[in-house]
Amino acid sequence: MGRDLPQRDFTDEDRERFGARLRASLGLLDGLLTSPGFGTGEPTLGAELEMFLVTRDGVPVPRNEEVRRVAADPRLVLEVNRYNLEANLTPVPLRPRPFTALHEEAEALLETVRRAGVPFGAEPYCAGLLPTLRPGDLTRRNMSPRGRYAVIDDALGRAGRGLRVSGEQRLRMRSDTFCAQGAASSWQVHLTVRPEEFTRVHNAAQLMIAPVLAVAANSPLLLGRRAWDESRIPWYEQAFGQHRRRVAAADRRSGFGHGWLRGGVRELVEEAVRRYTPLVPLCSDGDWDRPLRPGGPPALDELRLHLGTLWWWNRPVYDPAGDGHLRIELRALPSGPTPADMVANTALLTGLVLDRAAREPGGELPFALARENFYTAARDGMAARLWWPAGKAAPIRLAARDLVRALLPRAAAGLAGAGVSEDEVQRWLGVVEGRVLTGRSGAHWQRRTHRALGSDDRATVRRYLELSSTGAPVHSWPAPQPRARGKAERAGRTGSPR
Repeated sequence: MGRDLPQRDFTDEDRERFGARLRASLGLLDGLLTSPGFGTGEPTLGAELEMFLVTRDGVPVPRNEEVRRVAADPRLVLEVNRYNLEANLTPVPLRPRPFTALHEEAEALLETVRRAGVPFGAEPYCAGLLPTLRPGDLTRRNMSPRGRYAVIDDALGRAGRGLRVSGEQRLRMRSDTFCAQGAASSWQVHLTVRPEEFTRVHNAAQLMIAPVLAVAANSPLLLGRRAWDESRIPWYEQAFGQHRRRVAAADRRSGFGHGWLRGGVRELVEEAVRRYTPLVPLCSDGDWDRPLRPGGPPALDELRLHLGTLWWWNRPVYDPAGDGHLRIELRALPSGPTPADMVANTALLTGLVLDRAAREPGGELPFALARENFYTAARDGMAARLWWPAGKAAPIRLAARDLVRALLPRAAAGLAGAGVSEDEVQRWLGVVEGRVLTGRSGAHWQRRTHRALGSDDRATVRRYLELSSTGAPVHSWPAPQPRARGKAERAGRTGSPR
């Protein structure tokens, strides 16, 4: 979905032709998965960094198109709303020092955005949610000026959505547009996977994402309310229309899934084609089923476009570049607080997934418990109690902090087995260890600071910006002292809706 769409309106003929190409793509994919050379290249890691554009006081700045134009960097693309921006990092080999490479590029890209934003009073803010947003900021009038978002919004329908998140404080909001999704920013990791390993790696990702999300949580402040540690997770799902208790499978375009994978990537792709109505039936020109170059794989533009309109937390990606490959897009991690934190989260998740995939043929945990873990981790963060497999015995429940501490050697083993250098492993898993030992995640710091500053959203964002600009990981940030609020300050509070 990264491209502009030249067409806004679609006929029944367009839909029929698009559906026929999707079904035919399944057969072509079957041939690709067993063809020599497909997906056998050097394993790589990539990432997408989503961010907000804000003033120093945390007010959203709806100037993403202008900032991108000044930056003149093709790695920067517009996101849903005009104060959202995304940076696409360059994929790097998984060995020997992938995380340092990602860290350096993320820092450089944020500095590029920072400089480009100066004429507009804007700077990048990396967090799962921007506390200073209000309902009026999440309407279609703030949608980015690219046709694809309007097409998706129209296709999803304009029926009212009752978005709600409970927690320390309860929040409810009505919306008729997926622009509400612009409240959320993520750090999305791309891991290349060989076709024959896809089932094991995908199942490992489904199991391991919960403990990683628990210690990576960075989204506790939603529209000025203190809710889940990762309020971004339920909010994101509901913004696509999943606001009812029971949603038909064909309407559940974002979520965790409903079972362990058994049949490889083909199973996921077939589910996408058979169960989900295409949102954007845009057919490519020319020979859509022919290779982009002699001897190469076909583009399968329709299939890639369709998969891009399913926002599963762990999503398959087919890429025809080079000899072609498969990736798993790990979409559940939040943006921020710093590049060091995001890269450390990536090291932990990557190491755990690789280690688990190498050692275990299946989940060894009922899928319902894995799914429960995911939302429990999003709700409670480090305080979560998660179900965990115990060999042949019944699953046990462990505190997320204790579980991650116990899993750190497994993550180190997974990275070492992939050829990541020892100093790289120690450096980045050391950041996670420091966070776990102190109990200070981004969510913990934001929640504590928000209380100490009298629920002042702008003051919280201002302090967050100051500390994140140092690059120091969040577990080392000092917590502010509670301040006394006088009459003048109470009158000027910014925590109430605009």
